[in-house]
Amino acid sequence: MSGQVIGIIGGSGLYELDGLTDVRSVSMTTPFGDPSDDFITGTLDGVRMVFLPRHGKGHRLLPSEINFRANIYGMKKLGVTHLISVSAVGSMKEEIVPGHIVIPDQFIDRTNASRVNTFFGNGIVAHAQFADPVCSELSDSLYTAAQAAGATVHRGGTYICMEGPAFSTRAESVMYRSFGASIIGMTNVPEAKLAREAEICYGVIALATDYDCWHESHEDVSIDAILEIVRKNVTMAKAIIKNAVGRIGRDRKCSCASAMQYAVITDRAVIPPQTRANLDIIIGKYL
Repeated sequence: MSGQVIGIIGGSGLYELDGLTDVRSVSMTTPFGDPSDDFITGTLDGVRMVFLPRHGKGHRLLPSEINFRANIYGMKKLGVTHLISVSAVGSMKEEIVPGHIVIPDQFIDRTNASRVNTFFGNGIVAHAQFADPVCSELSDSLYTAAQAAGATVHRGGTYICMEGPAFSTRAESVMYRSFGASIIGMTNVPEAKLAREAEICYGVIALATDYDCWHESHEDVSIDAILEIVRKNVTMAKAIIKNAVGRIGRDRKCSCASAMQYAVITDRAVIPPQTRANLDIIIGKYL
């Protein structure tokens, strides 16, 4: 069996992962609260897998209600080394047609302070490097897997994360295009930041469902139209994941695995015992 453990966080429309063997459900509480749902573990083509529906089974959680810290903590506790985020997004560029796949490499954070975006605080300060917020090696694997699955896929691009749950106003949509954004969604931040703090390789399969509301010759965003494309895209996303599993290297040569080595600023002697205990799974090796 392969040495790596691949985690999948499923977004809108992706609530289960096909083809798993040795399946079991893992219920977990964390020092940061409860995850979105039980984790589903199993094996796919000889690789250990962990799956979590981001919004919970039945899509119960608003983007702002997701406990991102608990979700990433749970993935880390279950040994996940590579995390693939599957997310429905709006397209901000003409050439990214609804139904296309995007493997983004940058984020712009437009969420608000209600989303806790770090494991740190409560007596410990750390600053993670986040200039390149996704793992380039994992993203390369996802791109080649998408090509092999027959997807129309775009490598690179900026994902702008808005708070939601309402979609953009027309003025906001035009403004975001002026930022150079490629796609827009509501969930990949702070997910990506927390994955970096947990030293987990992070990559995104973004499923374009619509043109947001900037495109004058297309209808404005509607749930019915989005769900129809989501249904088609989810089938493709599952094929991409299956193709990607064998392409993800067992040995991590990227910097993700040691991203927090020099990030902690706080004198170790003054870190409160409970804070140290809470972070043991995340960065205990540095404390």
